[in-house]
Amino acid sequence: MRVLPVGDDALLVELASGTEAQALHAELLRRRAQGLLAAREIVPAARTVLLDGVADPARLARELLASDVPPAPAREGDVVEIPVRYDGPDLAGVAAHWGVAEREVARIHAGHEFRVAFCGFAPGFGYLTGLPPRYDVPRRPTPRTAVPAGAVALAGPYTGVYPRSSPGGWQLIGTTDAVLWDAARVPAALLSPGTRVRFVDRAAGAAAERGAGG
Repeated sequence: MRVLPVGDDALLVELASGTEAQALHAELLRRRAQGLLAAREIVPAARTVLLDGVADPARLARELLASDVPPAPAREGDVVEIPVRYDGPDLAGVAAHWGVAEREVARIHAGHEFRVAFCGFAPGFGYLTGLPPRYDVPRRPTPRTAVPAGAVALAGPYTGVYPRSSPGGWQLIGTTDAVLWDAARVPAALLSPGTRVRFVDRAAGAAAERGAGG
């Protein structure tokens, strides 16, 4: 762990891995909820956590360096379900990279529970972890100039859903009608750090309904 001052009242904590960053983020939220930590904002990223609005940054830095961070707690809270049509233009390439059939990509992806590690890139965009490392995929060698809103995508260890049309180099495996960002909604973002997420294969659900209908 490395703790760096940022301005007059903020600290940036650097961790060795995304798992450690998630664990520290959860622990800092717990401490703040219990009145043991005063910080205006606690913002996780891939391997860092930013604490903004800290009254005594030097003292807090010493406390962080002297303390052990417990593992992230078991996932709690409601699960956000995102229905997906696994019809993305990169589905075949991901299937080949994984060494499976295209339909297996949907089964594997929808068969895991995800957690939002951090948010960024665009309002409402969450970086979700949950797939085993063997399913990591590289970014596209050439990014697309426009990825449609609702595209479900993979890059490295992360899954993400594009909240609006934008350039992007992630591998597109599906689409969803879920609204990731709505300024008129409270909260505006469907996903926030720590949120549990499951992707629901719409084709599998439709097949099950047809079977049940006889």
